[in-house]
Amino acid sequence: MTEPVQKIKELDGKQLYYSFLAGAQRIFEQQTLLNKINVFPVADADTGTNLASTMRSIMDAIIPTDNLKQTAVALADAALNGARGNSGIIFAQFLYGFSNEIDADQPFTIQSFAESMKKAVAYAYDAIANPVEGTILTVIKDWAEYIYLFQDRFDDFIRLMVEAYNKALESLAATTRKLEVLARSHVVDAGAKGFVFWLEGIRDFFTGASHIVDTNAQNSALAEEMVEMPHDELTFRYCTEGLIVGKELDKHKIRNFIQHCGDSLVAAGTPQKVRIHIHTDFPAEVFSQLQQFGSITYQKVDDMVMQNEIQHNRKSAIALIADSACDLPKEIIDHYQIHVVPLSVHFGETYFLDRLTINPPQFYSMLEKTSINPSSAQPASKDFQNKYEYLSTHYDSIIAIHLTHGMSGTFSSSEKGSHDVISRTGKKIDVVNSKTLTGGQGLVLLRAARAIENGASHDEVMAKMEEWISKSYIQVSVTTLKYIVRSGRVSPFKSFVARTLDLKPIITLDDEGKSTLLDKSFSEKGSMKKLIRNFSKLIKNDAVWEYAITHANNLATANWYAAELEKLTGKKPAFIDHASPALVANTGPGVVCVAVMME
Repeated sequence: MTEPVQKIKELDGKQLYYSFLAGAQRIFEQQTLLNKINVFPVADADTGTNLASTMRSIMDAIIPTDNLKQTAVALADAALNGARGNSGIIFAQFLYGFSNEIDADQPFTIQSFAESMKKAVAYAYDAIANPVEGTILTVIKDWAEYIYLFQDRFDDFIRLMVEAYNKALESLAATTRKLEVLARSHVVDAGAKGFVFWLEGIRDFFTGASHIVDTNAQNSALAEEMVEMPHDELTFRYCTEGLIVGKELDKHKIRNFIQHCGDSLVAAGTPQKVRIHIHTDFPAEVFSQLQQFGSITYQKVDDMVMQNEIQHNRKSAIALIADSACDLPKEIIDHYQIHVVPLSVHFGETYFLDRLTINPPQFYSMLEKTSINPSSAQPASKDFQNKYEYLSTHYDSIIAIHLTHGMSGTFSSSEKGSHDVISRTGKKIDVVNSKTLTGGQGLVLLRAARAIENGASHDEVMAKMEEWISKSYIQVSVTTLKYIVRSGRVSPFKSFVARTLDLKPIITLDDEGKSTLLDKSFSEKGSMKKLIRNFSKLIKNDAVWEYAITHANNLATANWYAAELEKLTGKKPAFIDHASPALVANTGPGVVCVAVMME
């Protein structure tokens, strides 16, 4: 380590900001390791990704100033907005406490730093319903207490950061002895290690040191194979997070109100903004109850059973990603370990994650009770980036298959989200425009999944992709064009003609994946018969690989189609399931989609 050329007796805002970024960079470098040693509170293998995402949100959100108080407040607010995971939210609350305790009118000396850090620890503990020692909390506390107790020994920040970092290393090593699950897995706590990596970057920023190899990190990586946490030890399935914005919010009241919904509950934030984290089996119930406190401006739901499976029972080196418009049943998604990024469903200012915080029965119930017209929205590129970040630490390559670009920006959003991950990791990521949706998209995914299961390589799957897409056909029987016209998917003139004649249209997708009117009838039954005749002509000279049926609260018609198609094909459908609420928001209830893929 090089000797500092001068002492730093007071910090300004830019020094704080750039030292923070140096710490963040160390977390980016080590996120794969942090994912692999993540076993507490559950082995969902995403601590590194969550901390990296938290740090990236901070980096993207603020511009530093010389004013330390302003910079600290901006850092804390950005952390709260972008915090992900248990450790990320605890860290954000710690930063909020630190920023809140800074005296804006006084120089920021070692003494004021020590005082602010000591008080910030209480904020971090206060955010958690049931604090556990041997975690990031313990290391933060030990590090801050060392600074407070021995502040008089130091006359500049450089020496302080070096010695305090060494204390944090000692505290980190002790986490293995404090938690049985860590001792059994021969690892330190992943969140605590992430905090120490952050401190390491800060230390090296102040000393001007080059990157120092951390032998503890190497030892933890060697212990990776010894981590054994099967998913049946999980108490709850979904890691659920949200951001509530309002006035005079009471995080304790919010926390107590949803505590019965699960465990690992954290509520952090300010009177204007509260971030919650909970493990639950019922994310939709959690958000239903949180609505009364304020506007929910952010939601995230991760399937920890799936995360545990890919950590310890991954079936392939190729990850498959879909969006929720694929309408694959849960059992198929679980069997092939397909990773789904949800679209969102909006009722006015209230929004939900498709199939996660709103399911089809809830959607239909809301549709009946409200005069607000629902709408849908594509996932943000940041959502895809986070998914790619996480999966790139577990898979050699990734294939994402999305609903038609002709009707949604989801493909573009996913493609944008992949770029930074590709450049940073070097992983192969292909993003596919399926030019179809619902059951058609589901069949393309299913064919890719089966090919991968049978040993096909990434390149072999991609070589067949256009052929599979070209062999996919969907037809949708619609009871009314009202919703589709409102969404802009069919021209108002065509809708006027159809409504005037009370026609029941059949809609399909063209070669570019855009909707077009294929056929029409004067009755729903007539429309159904025409759809079957259309498919009987289509499959007359070619074998059907699989077919699928999805519906918007119209199971009776879906079953009728299934019976008719079984007569034609001699096989049962690959699946029958509800259409996603994000799609039904644009089509209305009653529609049924029949999708066929040829051999």
